[in-house]
Amino acid sequence: MSTFLLLECSPYGEESLGTQLNWEAVDQFQFGRPEIHVIRRSLANSRLRAVSGAYGQARLESSMHTSDDILDSDELIDELERSTCVLISTPVHNFAVPSVLKLWIDHVVREGRTFKRAHRGKIGLLKDRPTLVLVRSDSPCVGEGVSQPDFVTPYLRHVFSVIGIHSTEFIYLAGENPKANDIAVTRAKLSASLEFSSRVFRLAANNYRVGSGVV
Repeated sequence: MSTFLLLECSPYGEESLGTQLNWEAVDQFQFGRPEIHVIRRSLANSRLRAVSGAYGQARLESSMHTSDDILDSDELIDELERSTCVLISTPVHNFAVPSVLKLWIDHVVREGRTFKRAHRGKIGLLKDRPTLVLVRSDSPCVGEGVSQPDFVTPYLRHVFSVIGIHSTEFIYLAGENPKANDIAVTRAKLSASLEFSSRVFRLAANNYRVGSGVV
């Protein structure tokens, strides 16, 4: 069983072009593969609790948390741990990630669950997995015709590396109403990335089982 975790970060939900393209790519990839399970989370509609003082206190009290303030974190981390592939569709808000994605990050980047501290910094506790981020912006933030800085890419790449996810890829689609050709190119990139990532990680898993004597 392979589990895809889809994170939708646009306030427009299913009307978002990025959301629609991610779903198309997953539907295409899922066709003929009944072993693939999809977890879909619309962050704009999930009503996550804000990270509060009670949340921080619950983290410190014990490893067995019962406070409502930390239940969201437990649920989101469980989803991430179960995933074999993560797809994120996010707009650029004020040069960075939208607040709903930042809140998700604040819940899943958690000491003792997804990272631990060491003398040289933080060490990720999660297994690496392909993570594909579709970035939507009104104007280009990478490549030719750049008109705004790109803080999304370095931020997300670093955040995921902190918890152990290093195979993060970014695809960009700019323009409030992008041209049909640009949409087609993005659709092709998403499909190709899913196929490539799946093949690479499946081969790596098989090599690990053979090398470790596990059949």
